[in-house]
Amino acid sequence: MNRRPRLLATAVVGATAALLLTACGGGDDEPKGNDKIAGADTGGETSASPGASATTSGGRPAIKFPSDARNVFEGQKTGDAKKDAVLADSAQRINSIDDAIFQGSVNTQALGFYSAEGALDSARVFVKGYLDDDRSWTGTTRYFDRQVTFRPDGSAAAVYCSDESKSFLKNRKTNKPEKTPTSADSYVLYNTKLVKNADGVWQTTNVISKRGADQCQP
Repeated sequence: MNRRPRLLATAVVGATAALLLTACGGGDDEPKGNDKIAGADTGGETSASPGASATTSGGRPAIKFPSDARNVFEGQKTGDAKKDAVLADSAQRINSIDDAIFQGSVNTQALGFYSAEGALDSARVFVKGYLDDDRSWTGTTRYFDRQVTFRPDGSAAAVYCSDESKSFLKNRKTNKPEKTPTSADSYVLYNTKLVKNADGVWQTTNVISKRGADQCQP
């Protein structure tokens, strides 16, 4: 693996994991097969710009990245405004976790703004893992094959892949990156549940992930 010392939110198990997978068209505990997730590379591409606020309006918390780190999100515009809103808040949730890593805190405003319930707990555990190891990260992480589906209860399921082949762990004290070779584990499949809160924010409430998933391999 490259930048991630721990998978995010692997504590989601049992009925909750099955629920998330069913929401995205599957029912097994682990994604399988070689089919690509639909919706890849549709619409525009957005990124968290280094050193600039990733959110600037509507009372949303600012998210800032250092100049040597960047997240890129493919397929942001689907042509469906509701799906685009889910994808935008899903991306900001990812950015908020990295922002917390860069700030060195598990209690940032953005972290609690875009995550709730089990996803907030697991996000804090994930960030704490970086901080306990005196690590941050550098480079570019790409998020692709992003798909949104909606459930009868009004919640959304967002499935996507990440490519960590160009991002690396970095020692917070020495500021030196830990260069590691690209492998199957550089690609991760995420399956998430989002619920729209009273403020109109699509908060992620549950996450499962699988490193080295076939669906995300180049």
